[in-house]
Amino acid sequence: MLKKLLHKIENNCNIVDKDLIVKAFNFSYAAHKEQKRESGEPYIVHPVEVACILAEMGLDTSTIIAGLLHDVIEDTVYTYDDVCREFNIEVADLVEGVTKLGLIKYKTKEEEQADNVRKMLLAMAKDIRVILIKLADRLHNMRTLKYMPVAKQKQKAKETLDIYAPLAHRLGMSKIKWELEDLSLRYLNPNEYYNLVRKIAEKRVEREENINNIILELKFNLNMVGIEADMDGRPKHFYSIYRKMVTKNKTLDQVFDLTAVRILVNDIGNCYAALGIVHTVYKPIPGRFKDYIAMPKPNMYQSLHSTVIGPHGKPFEIQIRTYEMHKTAEYGIAAHWKYKEGVEGGEDENSESKFSWLKDILEWQGETFDAEEFMEGFKIDLFSDEVFVFSPKGEVINLPLDATPIDFAYRIHTDIGHRCMGAKVNGRMVPLEYHLKTGEIVEIVTSPTAKGPNIDWLNITKSNQAKSKIKAWFKKAKREESIEKGKELLERESKRQEYNFGVIAKGEAIEKIYKKYNFRNVDDLFAYVGVGDIMPSTVVNRLKEVYENKNKENMTVEDIENKITKSVEKDDKKKMDYSGLIVKGEGNLLARFAKCCNPVPGDEIIGYITKGRGVSVHRRDCKNAQALVKNEINKMIEVSWGASEGKGYITEIQIKADDRYGLLSNIMEIITLTKTHLYSINAKTLKNGVALINIKLKVAGIESLKELKKKIAKLSGVIEVYRIKN
Repeated sequence: MLKKLLHKIENNCNIVDKDLIVKAFNFSYAAHKEQKRESGEPYIVHPVEVACILAEMGLDTSTIIAGLLHDVIEDTVYTYDDVCREFNIEVADLVEGVTKLGLIKYKTKEEEQADNVRKMLLAMAKDIRVILIKLADRLHNMRTLKYMPVAKQKQKAKETLDIYAPLAHRLGMSKIKWELEDLSLRYLNPNEYYNLVRKIAEKRVEREENINNIILELKFNLNMVGIEADMDGRPKHFYSIYRKMVTKNKTLDQVFDLTAVRILVNDIGNCYAALGIVHTVYKPIPGRFKDYIAMPKPNMYQSLHSTVIGPHGKPFEIQIRTYEMHKTAEYGIAAHWKYKEGVEGGEDENSESKFSWLKDILEWQGETFDAEEFMEGFKIDLFSDEVFVFSPKGEVINLPLDATPIDFAYRIHTDIGHRCMGAKVNGRMVPLEYHLKTGEIVEIVTSPTAKGPNIDWLNITKSNQAKSKIKAWFKKAKREESIEKGKELLERESKRQEYNFGVIAKGEAIEKIYKKYNFRNVDDLFAYVGVGDIMPSTVVNRLKEVYENKNKENMTVEDIENKITKSVEKDDKKKMDYSGLIVKGEGNLLARFAKCCNPVPGDEIIGYITKGRGVSVHRRDCKNAQALVKNEINKMIEVSWGASEGKGYITEIQIKADDRYGLLSNIMEIITLTKTHLYSINAKTLKNGVALINIKLKVAGIESLKELKKKIAKLSGVIEVYRIKN
């Protein structure tokens, strides 16, 4: 393994200290000596393969060492200080940057993923090599994913497709991006993947013969005018073809650019000269020419692209670039890394613009506290297609697809955005919601008397940068309004959850919440809720938790039982809805069903003595009840079902099914036929085409509920029917 690594370094890297590489190999081998991978191989195989990928990129000594040690801090007894002592701070910082937030416990997978991505972004901002190591780590893990359980395979493949492949694209690392995407497709949609592989392989010989004929003809014509060039046929990767088939609803036969002919020449002048020859030999298709040399992509990609009509009338794509451009296209930022030549401070002068997207992401992520919102915004920033427009001075500005003049204004300068009153595109006035198109010249009309952005702009803009600037303005200029709106939202949410906000937000309770978010005072918290950066339900749920825990601590069981008795005496004229319950052998005692689990006759149940609200009745398998039994056994009370003829009990079920026409209608028909009382229904379709339908019902008991679930489960496309638990 070590010999293989040193061989790759010899072939690809310029100045690397091989003695230090050997030392790092031995250190990593000793640290992971007792560990095995899922495949049964010694663990050292993984870090060595990661280091080999980094060596193929031609990276420096510290990066390759960090690749060898990237799991040492996370998975072995060695610490950051140990790595510092054995090597240096630079290596230790790189390893620390790649290490996950493994010691923190999160409520949701989304929160964990968001925090790991935040940490990765901050580490990238300090040293971009962190993400190069992480991408190499993920690439080898994806290459060996077959040894993981199927559920883990799908989870890792989706995460790779959502985060790491787009990151590789942003960094211009197309070689790694393509492999990550193809491997993800293989595990997410294995049937489509292998079907595609088989169909492409069937016509490979015919396709290669056509490409070879094209290359021979082009070489002859280029040699005639003295242009030296290397050419090859580059097959499109499977995920690219799959996406084209899905998004454009095409069959494989209709995707004509399965292979592109790549022409590599010595300089830019020869790129355009070669393009002229290509268009002389083959007729270009109008509107299918792109000049990424004059206008490089934000990820530094440069090339000339043209689709032409080839032999037998079949279109094919031509890509023309220099050798240096080709190196950048394959390895992106890694091909330009300043340490590659062993010269400190050798980073090129355009490096700041290369990472402007990272700066934008870091800026708005610092203002976004909700994990789900952060991950959604992060994926949009990475995934979105782009348009390229010009400022009146000829500066090229890249923006997300469907961006508006407001996005353009904020990309130029924050004050331009705040003072924007209108916009001109190609010299004519357009509305602010106009969708910009590539090649247009955009001019922003401003006014010194402008009052600032309009709140509706948040619905018009496409870039997270513009949205964060607009939100920041409202936080500052409209602070009082935001505070009032935040209070109103919290009071409304509290009322919805049957709590008084003034009561649950007293004293230490609200203080704990705003300190958790690192706010200076409670007004900061209200303001952030008011502008939508924190969900009111998140705050209210935490306030409830603090309030209820405090009250449980202060009340004795005797106090609570007295409170229940008084409550029953006050309500002696009122007939209880829950007369079907027997508490400690006595009927007609104040009791209510817990909303977290909604018991129905037939469920095993248990009671919990609450403060002033009687006995809360839970299902025994309810997580809340189990926690109460564990922590507050003295407040638990035996409850059983009495006579419940003719009564109805609220419960909620969730249906998971393949989305199809008429699904909801079929479910409603079953509910009607079984004479089940419907309270509410809520349905949504997930990105993977699966429908989730939540239905709140009134049932007589567990048997009627089972019968209903059984009938729904028999419907076409239904995957699962289950009762909602807390």
